[in-house]
Amino acid sequence: MTTIVTGAAGFIGSNLVKALNDRGVTDIVAVDDLTQADKFHNLVDCEIADYLDRGEFLQRFAAGAFGKVDGVLHQGACSDTMETDGRYMMENNYRYSLAMLDACAAQGISFLYASSAATYGKGPRFIEERGAERPLNVYGYSKFLFDQIVRKRLPDAKHQIVGFRYFNVYGPRESHKARMASVAFHNFNQFGVDGRVKLFEGWDGYGDGMQQRDFVSVEDVVRVNLHFLDHGMSGIYNLGTGRAQTFNDVASAVVNSRRRHEGLPALTLGQMVAEGLIEYVPFPEALKGKYQSFTQADIGKLRAAGYGTAFLTVEDGVSRYVDWLSA
Repeated sequence: MTTIVTGAAGFIGSNLVKALNDRGVTDIVAVDDLTQADKFHNLVDCEIADYLDRGEFLQRFAAGAFGKVDGVLHQGACSDTMETDGRYMMENNYRYSLAMLDACAAQGISFLYASSAATYGKGPRFIEERGAERPLNVYGYSKFLFDQIVRKRLPDAKHQIVGFRYFNVYGPRESHKARMASVAFHNFNQFGVDGRVKLFEGWDGYGDGMQQRDFVSVEDVVRVNLHFLDHGMSGIYNLGTGRAQTFNDVASAVVNSRRRHEGLPALTLGQMVAEGLIEYVPFPEALKGKYQSFTQADIGKLRAAGYGTAFLTVEDGVSRYVDWLSA
């Protein structure tokens, strides 16, 4: 049967396509918008059955043009948290997703989609409950609103519907995301160009580089998606590690991994700062009040649904990512 992946040339979408290939699945319809043409590189080592532009796809899909479909992995969205065009954001992230959901419901097709930890805003609770959800920007609101529709439909749904609230995902195939790429990606490139990594100074009650996020490897994100596709559970779930780590942890993992590739010994954070390998810069005024200084997924619901695999730590996941980038 056919598997459909939207946002297939993007970061998480292309990793899902590659993982499906590793399972022997090649009957994949890849859907994306290649206005940013360089994203095609993410699919060069992947096998797909067809590619469709997002504008062309939806009408054909709603008409049942793809026959028996095993599932839809809906990753396509505008993920720019700084985007201020609300009409564009809502059309891409809300209306398009709603049309996809309707088409899957009509055909009884499993629908797994990308939500976001941006639905929680500044927190402080990151649990899949309405009272914890306070998005800070229109991106977060677009994801939040679609989740509300899903919640209303879940009790009567006759097909699988799963939303994953991604926390801070990092890993291979994200270079096209430019400024929206992960902290690990930017740290890697900063170190390569300048010989040092720049982090924000303290703000909002946190010390220099001590802001904390739930950094999750795309390897784990893919494993969770495919686990749920295999087992048919429905619901809205946090997809993070359940473990907040500091920006200092990410930078240290990047620097030491790059040093390992150069045959140099690992350093402590204090040694990196003393040697100028990590530098702290003023916290931007434009981000004050709009920045998540702390995120940590409550993954109790994910575990209760039967997903028991351990998540990679920043130290292990970033080291593997640096190996991939270096290669």
